[in-house]
Amino acid sequence: MRLSRSYLVLALFVSTTIAAGAPCAGAAVPHTVQPGETLWSIAAANNFTTHSLAAYNGLSDDAQVVAGSTIQIPAESEAAAALGQAATPASAAQTTTAAPPPAGGYTVQPGDTLSAIAARSGVTVGQLAWMNGLDPSALLLVGTGLKLPTQAQIAAPAEPQPAPVTLPDAEPNATPGRLSSAQIGQVASQHGVSPSLAAAVAWQESGFNNGAISSANARGVMQVLPGTWEWVQQNLAGRALDPNSALDNVSAGSLYLSQLVRDAGGDESLAAAYYYQGEGSVRAVGMLPETQTYVANVKALRSRFGG
Repeated sequence: MRLSRSYLVLALFVSTTIAAGAPCAGAAVPHTVQPGETLWSIAAANNFTTHSLAAYNGLSDDAQVVAGSTIQIPAESEAAAALGQAATPASAAQTTTAAPPPAGGYTVQPGDTLSAIAARSGVTVGQLAWMNGLDPSALLLVGTGLKLPTQAQIAAPAEPQPAPVTLPDAEPNATPGRLSSAQIGQVASQHGVSPSLAAAVAWQESGFNNGAISSANARGVMQVLPGTWEWVQQNLAGRALDPNSALDNVSAGSLYLSQLVRDAGGDESLAAAYYYQGEGSVRAVGMLPETQTYVANVKALRSRFGG
């Protein structure tokens, strides 16, 4: 979950039906993004590369397009000119950007230990281990993504030591599978959460992909951190949640989101900020700029999901 907000989000692919073939020469054609479409799928259906379509519309190649927004489909000559000149789009596409990188993400380096990372981050080993679902006494695997407290400042790793060799397992598990907005909304409503809010958060977090794992170790459709999963299981769930289930990943995220809405006095935008940045951090320092972007994206996405 974007407490979260560098995320490793796996690419989505959903078969879609849009007008095939390149537009007539010299005349860009507007295309309304349909649910499930990606910049890649739109480009492929119109015989363009993702890079050329992105360049024409002034987007990054990995931008996430929002259902209901408009993408301009250029003629081949226009796409070529955009690539050659790195041009801005002739008509600004109405899109929502991808989620900002997660605050406080860190990749384990050779020689790192959990205790050393915790000390350099200004937190206890127990806090860091709980947040990431780790055994405080176990070794770390080089390259592992860890979630650190928001705004934590970490120094360079210590002198190289023998590389760690193991990574403790933790729930929830990122398993293959993709849900629809209707499925997410149905689960969310069972837990007292607005279906459009849950769907917007889920799309912003993972694009509805339960196989998504962020570099900050958040997992599944709702990008639930291991520590959050354990807390929800112990305090909110009332039943055993299946760590391999995409629907139960949504249940955990929705239960947590429901608690955050209550903590925010019913302010759903503030609850979304809590979900991304962490409630304690928002209360202490306010919304960081990347959190403000995240909340704006969620609000825009809600209108696409019936909110």
